[in-house]
Amino acid sequence: MSEYEVVVGMECHAELLTESKMFCGCRNEFGGEPNTRCCPVCLGFPGALPVMNKLAVEHVIRTSLALNCQITPNAKFDRKNYYYPDLPKGYQISEYDFPIGVKGWLDVEVNGEAKRIHILRVHLEEDTGKLFHVLGDESYVDYNRSGVPLMEIVTDFPPDIRSSDDARAYLAKLRAILTYIGVCDGKMEEGSLRCEPNVSVRVVGSDTFGTKSEIKNLNSFRAVQRGIDYELERQAEVLESGGRVIQETRGWNDAKQITFSQRSKEGAEEYRYFPEPDLVPLDITEEWIETVRASMPELPDARKARFIEQYGISAYDAGLLTDSRALSDYFEAVVKESGDPKGSCNWVMGDLARLQNTNGRDISECPVTPGDLATMVQRINDGTITGRIAKTLIEEMYATGFAPDVIIEEKGWKTVKDSGAIIEMVEKVFAENPQIVADIKERGLTAKRGFLVGQVMKASQGKADPKEVNRLVDEKLR
Repeated sequence: MSEYEVVVGMECHAELLTESKMFCGCRNEFGGEPNTRCCPVCLGFPGALPVMNKLAVEHVIRTSLALNCQITPNAKFDRKNYYYPDLPKGYQISEYDFPIGVKGWLDVEVNGEAKRIHILRVHLEEDTGKLFHVLGDESYVDYNRSGVPLMEIVTDFPPDIRSSDDARAYLAKLRAILTYIGVCDGKMEEGSLRCEPNVSVRVVGSDTFGTKSEIKNLNSFRAVQRGIDYELERQAEVLESGGRVIQETRGWNDAKQITFSQRSKEGAEEYRYFPEPDLVPLDITEEWIETVRASMPELPDARKARFIEQYGISAYDAGLLTDSRALSDYFEAVVKESGDPKGSCNWVMGDLARLQNTNGRDISECPVTPGDLATMVQRINDGTITGRIAKTLIEEMYATGFAPDVIIEEKGWKTVKDSGAIIEMVEKVFAENPQIVADIKERGLTAKRGFLVGQVMKASQGKADPKEVNRLVDEKLR
C-alpha cells in the first residue's frame, strides 16, 4: 500500500480540573455510584438554567496561550442539537463560530525531526453521560459525567499530521502541556483525555483529500497509532478493490486490533447550531488574558532547554524528564539537595525508573523521597558507600521507605577503606586464580585484570573502596 498516504485531523477532548461541573454545582470527580452526581441542570430538566464556571473558562484561555492561539474576546456558546441516549437534554452546550482560542500551533519532534502542527480552534463545551453495554441487548447510562467541563482542541485544515508517528508525537506533547499547566490530569484510561483521529487516505502526490473516518474509543497512545495504521490499510484496500470509502464514525476494538463501523458521521449543518439563549457572550479582556498569562508555569520545551543548559544533561534525558511535570519537579528537587545533576539524572532515569515501572507506580506514588535519593547520591560521592552497594540500597529504600543513612548503618554497608583488610582479600583472590595472574604478568593479557578487581569486590560484598582495590591489585601485579 506504499502508493497511498494517510492524512489525519485530530480532535482531542480534555476534561477540565474543576471542583464543579460546567454549568451547575454538581461535583466534578471521576467515578462514584452511577447517577449520584446529577441535578436538574445537567439532566436538562425544564426550567433549569445554566450558570457558567469561570475557572473552566480560564483553563481554556490558559490552554490557548500555551498552544500559541489568538484569544476571541467575545467568544459565545451555542446549542449543538442531536439525539443520543447519553445526552439527556437533546442538545449539548458548545462553541461553534466564536471559540475561545483560534489559529494556534504546537511544535513536536518526530523521529528526530521538528514538525509544526497547526491548531484550528480550542473551545469549551459540556461532556455527555457514559453508556455501558452489557450482554444481550441491554445498555445502561451513567449521567455523572454529563455536564463536566470539556475542552476540545482541533487541528487545522489541511492537516499537518501525515503518519501515526506524527499523531502520537502530537498527542504526547499535548498531554504534557495540559498536565503542566494543570488544566487536565491526562488520564486516557479514565477518559479525561480522549482523542478522535479523522483519518483519510489518498494516492501519494495527490492534491485531493479522501473521505474521512473518525475513530473513537482510543484510550492510549499505542491505540491511537494502531487505529490510524489500521485505517490506512483498510481504506487503501477499499480503494484498491474499486470501492468507495464512506464518511462514518468507527470504534476501536483493542482486543481484535481493528476498527468497526458505528454510525454515519454528521456534518455541522445537521447539528442545527444556534446561539445558547440562556448564556451571554463572554467578555475576555486583555487584563484577564494577562492575569492568566502571568500564572503560567514553565512549559515542557522551555524546561527541557533549561535542563540541557543548566544541568549539562543530554537532550534525550532532558526530553524524558520533562515529559512529565511531576517527574521533572522530582528531578530538580533531587539535584537541589545532592548538588550532582548528572548523578541524580542517572539514578532517576535508571534504577528508580525501573523500580517504578516494575511496580506500576507514578512518580507521585514513589516511596523514595527526593531528599532520600539526594542523600544516597551524596553518600556515593563522599565515599560512604560504593556504587555497587547503592544499587542494593535503592532497592531497600524503595521497599521499606527508610532513609538511606538508617539502612546503611543497620546493614553495615559503609565502604571498607582499611588497606589491611583489603590486601587480605587481594591476596586470597590472587592465590585462588594463579593462571589469571600468570596470564597478566607473563603474557601481558591486561584485560583479565578486571576479573581480579571484580573478584575482590565480590569478596568484600561490594563494600571495598574501588580506588583502593584497584591500587592494591596494580601493586600486587608489579
